[in-house]
Amino acid sequence: MAQSGLPPLEARMLAGRVLGKASAWLIAHADESVNIETEQAFAALAGRRVRGEPMAYILGEREFCGLEFGVTRAVLIPRPETELLVELALARIPETAAVRMLDLGTGSGAIAIALAKQRPQARLTAVDVDYAALAVARANAKRHGVSVRFFCGDWLGPLSGETFDLIVSNPPYVAAGDPHLALGDVRFEPQRALLGGADGLDCIRTIVARARPHLRSGAWLLFEHGYDQAEACRALLEAQGYREVQSWPDLAGIPRVSGGRAAPVDGGNDLFPV
Repeated sequence: MAQSGLPPLEARMLAGRVLGKASAWLIAHADESVNIETEQAFAALAGRRVRGEPMAYILGEREFCGLEFGVTRAVLIPRPETELLVELALARIPETAAVRMLDLGTGSGAIAIALAKQRPQARLTAVDVDYAALAVARANAKRHGVSVRFFCGDWLGPLSGETFDLIVSNPPYVAAGDPHLALGDVRFEPQRALLGGADGLDCIRTIVARARPHLRSGAWLLFEHGYDQAEACRALLEAQGYREVQSWPDLAGIPRVSGGRAAPVDGGNDLFPV
């Protein structure tokens, strides 16, 4: 296994999967030999990694917000920068509030499930256009023992007449032809979950416009976007009449999430002043 050509950590992770052993055990037994079947199983996984396949797809899971999520090639791999979206959402929802939250384009369900774990009194709804992605999300919800309503459909299409206290989304926002599409993990991820049109903003435009009738008075819309899209996203929000429009940086200092609040109806009070 040492001859795999992989970084030691990745090699140990793959060996641990094949042997069903923790990293500490592997380190303690590094000099022990293994049978040919184990060598072949490891070689098959290592070969996939050498060809560039993401570790998350090879192992079938990825950590997000302190939780392990099952992932397949039907869904995007949850990323640390998206945890900012969850943090911003949690800051706007009291712990004991029985509120209604919506996750658009849920994919693996990571965002909705992380919110449900932290706000057990809330009622979570999640939508995705892909049945295979929803199967992954439902399995993850069961794995973590949370209740989430899942719908298959185009953004807010399945939710006619429903309103929410918070809407979040990590939509497709990569521009067509972006050179990053040919690099790293994204080469293996579902293109439908990445591509947002010529400028990357098609899905964001749709969400910003269509979310307003589904937001209660003073409710927030928060969504992730690309590193260079914050100004354009704020302009879209302002054009649709959202207020307190702003963007927030991730840990690398890159503007990663933008959002705004639905204006109070007929002078009414905000649901949760933040």
